[in-house]
Amino acid sequence: MRALSLAQVAAFGGGALDEARAAELWAALAAVESAAPRVRVEAPTIVPQGDYEELGVQRASAVFSYAGVGSVWAPFEIVFEGPSHGNPFVDVELTAVFTWVGGGDVAGGGSAAGAAGGAGGGSAVGGAGGVRVGGFYDGGGRYGIRFMPEAEGEWSFTTTSNARSLDGLVGGFVAGPAEPGIRGPVRVADTFHFAYADGTRYLPIGTTAYAWTSQTPALEEQTLATLAETAFTKVRMCVFPKSYLFNANEPELYPYEGSVAEGWDYTRFNPAYFEHLEGRILQLQALGIETDLILFHAYDRWGFSDMGRAADDRFVSYVVRRLGAYRAVWWSLANEYDLLWSKKVDDWERMAGVITSNDPAGHLLSIHNCFGFYDYSRPWVTHSSIQRIDVYRTSENTDAWREQWGKPVVIDECAYEGDIDQGWGNITGEEMVRRFWEGAVRGGYVGHGETYLNDRDELWWSKGGELVGSSPERIAFLASVIASAPNGVLDPLPGDWDVPWGGAGDDYRIAYFGFNRPSYRDITAPAGRRYSVDVIDTWNMTTERLTGAFSGSFRVPLPRRQYIAVRLIALP
Repeated sequence: MRALSLAQVAAFGGGALDEARAAELWAALAAVESAAPRVRVEAPTIVPQGDYEELGVQRASAVFSYAGVGSVWAPFEIVFEGPSHGNPFVDVELTAVFTWVGGGDVAGGGSAAGAAGGAGGGSAVGGAGGVRVGGFYDGGGRYGIRFMPEAEGEWSFTTTSNARSLDGLVGGFVAGPAEPGIRGPVRVADTFHFAYADGTRYLPIGTTAYAWTSQTPALEEQTLATLAETAFTKVRMCVFPKSYLFNANEPELYPYEGSVAEGWDYTRFNPAYFEHLEGRILQLQALGIETDLILFHAYDRWGFSDMGRAADDRFVSYVVRRLGAYRAVWWSLANEYDLLWSKKVDDWERMAGVITSNDPAGHLLSIHNCFGFYDYSRPWVTHSSIQRIDVYRTSENTDAWREQWGKPVVIDECAYEGDIDQGWGNITGEEMVRRFWEGAVRGGYVGHGETYLNDRDELWWSKGGELVGSSPERIAFLASVIASAPNGVLDPLPGDWDVPWGGAGDDYRIAYFGFNRPSYRDITAPAGRRYSVDVIDTWNMTTERLTGAFSGSFRVPLPRRQYIAVRLIALP
């Protein structure tokens, strides 16, 4: 937080120093000699070499295995027993090209030319050049390649590696149809909205629990149990642990080999950390919840936010290769990218290229701001991921942002329902719900968060646990209203000067009055159409249908309460 004075830093989070400790700090600072600006020394990129294994090692001699049968949109995984000398995380490069062959069975086992009957697919359908998928080292001499097939039929694969024993291995599998209820990854649909790969509409009802996978097993299980009882369909969460207000605990696992005391070896990942992370992602997936996975953030006391370019790229590649075959994953390149002082726009652009080159499934990808917006018109950005830009007004800009970027608008942080001292974390449940509705009728998607204090410092926004606020059930009510629209989405419609309208053309129209509380509203409906009229109390979650059919100009009586909407549904 570069804008803070040293005294403010010392007192940050309510930990004001006593006089003796403050005097000691100022004396130590006074003794620091002036020095020339530190010159950043970047660790070089480590390029795997062709002599990693001796010439005497037989090419394609590694033992490998995989399931013989798979299905569309489910990970097909190949496990290799390979060399472990040196540092395979950086010394070995392993990839496979998957090629769609057609129908038929493939039988086999697992060695040089081993094949196996199975199921597969590719990104779209593997074209003439096939689908290239990067592998990763999983420790203990084990390597993995994970591929999410997207088409039924027979697939073959061939590996390429600088390690002779892993190079030139071939096999094949057959992809069956998707399992019941499996709809594939979420993608942009109709320019401003989302759908699963099978065409089913997806409605992002998001919440945030940044560091929930870095807590105790009991707290993590409680988070999952809480989510299972909500309507949330997306969770924003970090790969790295987080250090910030109400989040000072050390995690049980770390992403790299090393220690807090001695530092980290950024060339050696800790597979157990990522195995734990992916296990939680799969549990969210089983609940029908997408993981919006944040790769970088600034709230860091371990050094993971400033590892250097080579280590950053290596980390991004490892995460995407390891997790990219899971269908319910989105990539968020950074949370509050503009607080990561060591990284510039060129760095984010470079790492976006690392993601897209290692993700044949083409998962959703964005980056999140603190102060200034990223350029969401960039071709790699699939949707905007926005933090509030004003203490009061953010959702009201949704329709303008749609026009500006021509992409879905996702307001991942509109502020949090809670009672902490920070303005971003003490809005009411009523205001949270109002912001959701305001964004929805303007054609966007607003995200939830909760920051209520408790004596355990277990605030949902960071650690997960329990939800105690009043907004989640009312957000679920909004989701049901959106789902009832003809296409399952709302788009902005021409509004009145004081009230926004959204819906689906002339067939389904909603006016939202927000914090205003009129006793009636005179409405002029589109010519030549007849409508049923509903008065929706968005806070009390009630819908009252007025008697009769309405057309032309008519008056709708309203209850003189805030948070009321009027819905017109066209009659045959």
